[in-house]
Amino acid sequence: MKIVLASSSPRRIELLRNLNLEFDVVPSNFEENINLSNPVELVKNFAYNKALDVESRVQKDSLIIAADTIVYKDGEVLGKPKNEIDAYRMLKLLSGQKHEVYTGLSLIYNGKVINDYECTYVYFKNLSDEEIKYYINTKEPFDKAGAYAIQGYGSIFVEKIEGCYFNVVGLPISKLYDNIKRMGINILKGE
Repeated sequence: MKIVLASSSPRRIELLRNLNLEFDVVPSNFEENINLSNPVELVKNFAYNKALDVESRVQKDSLIIAADTIVYKDGEVLGKPKNEIDAYRMLKLLSGQKHEVYTGLSLIYNGKVINDYECTYVYFKNLSDEEIKYYINTKEPFDKAGAYAIQGYGSIFVEKIEGCYFNVVGLPISKLYDNIKRMGINILKGE
């Protein structure tokens, strides 16, 4: 059995490597278009469509793992910022507040599909304009949902979290493991 990660995200690749698994990386060509307001349905839909896209391009006995992560605050999906102004707006919105991070997780193996999700609550400290501008100048916010990376410089803004840390990074490892087991696959034995 081959394992295929349907993502080129360096963070997801690193998290999966930490499990000491051998896997191929096959990025999805699925075009994300935010047209759902429910964050759970949105991330599950995106992850599933990424998995389906990759399934059509890999050998049949592959376990396909796809994920999609969003930051959600006050009914708004905070994707990757378009520019410095957008990054500033997002970080200002998150400052001193609680927000949610959702990751949709989709697994496909031999015709069986599992679609799931994880939600983590993240609490930000109050951020000064100086802190926000400094952070934007690091360039870290620009390829991150919600304009921050909990595993990078952005960690200094996080007061606490409730839930899975790895979910905020982009791949809820414990949930992934549970769903792989539900597929009947034991990755501990390498089966």
